[in-house]
Amino acid sequence: MQLFYDPGFVPPRGTLGEEESKHCIRVLRLGEGDCLHLTDGRGTLYRCRIARADVRRCEVEVVETLSDFEPLAYRLTMAVAPTKNADRFEWFLEKATEIGVSRIVPLETERSERRVFRPQRGEKVITAALKQSLKAYRPELAQLTPLREVLEQPFEGRRFIAHCAEARTPQGKAYLPAALRPGEAALVLIGPEGDFSPEEIDAARARGFEEITLGPQRLRTETAAMVAVAMVSVVNATDNP
Repeated sequence: MQLFYDPGFVPPRGTLGEEESKHCIRVLRLGEGDCLHLTDGRGTLYRCRIARADVRRCEVEVVETLSDFEPLAYRLTMAVAPTKNADRFEWFLEKATEIGVSRIVPLETERSERRVFRPQRGEKVITAALKQSLKAYRPELAQLTPLREVLEQPFEGRRFIAHCAEARTPQGKAYLPAALRPGEAALVLIGPEGDFSPEEIDAARARGFEEITLGPQRLRTETAAMVAVAMVSVVNATDNP
């Protein structure tokens, strides 16, 4: 299945953008009468037939509409400090989209290595991963957001902070897969290479965030974020008891 993305598509007939039209006609060599799939990124999948094979304005008509196509069984928000090397953070965006995430918030912290984040490239990475992994729901990518704002924003679900410091409570840090129950909405904070500061950890705890560990290994930022996404996915697997 070849998937195209158009957030503004309105059935029953529409026109692909120039970039998507070129990929469809010139790269894939599709022609009039051929079928393709298109999503608006909000859960609707359209099976379409090419009505006019134009390399700049390829016109398609809807043959079948599939609403709420393969939704996630959970809602996961990842708030992650962007890495100094932009490629590493883009790798996380790509893989998180493939595995399953609802929202990604680039996080500004006291020890952040990157304090300027331009989302345009990240949006392209997410779109490419969406199409490659054949998903109809596109994750939201937020602007760079200070940690204090994330801590204050309302969230209906469990909120976690992963850090490498000693636990602040006698019971210690919970292991994320053991702490989370299937179907729960979750917000997970992942800090920069230098970790969250003690003050930031205390501030998160004061606002109801639960301390978690991702295991005994010392992980880089993008690896820790990817491990968290994978753990939440496994907890919510359909065959999970």
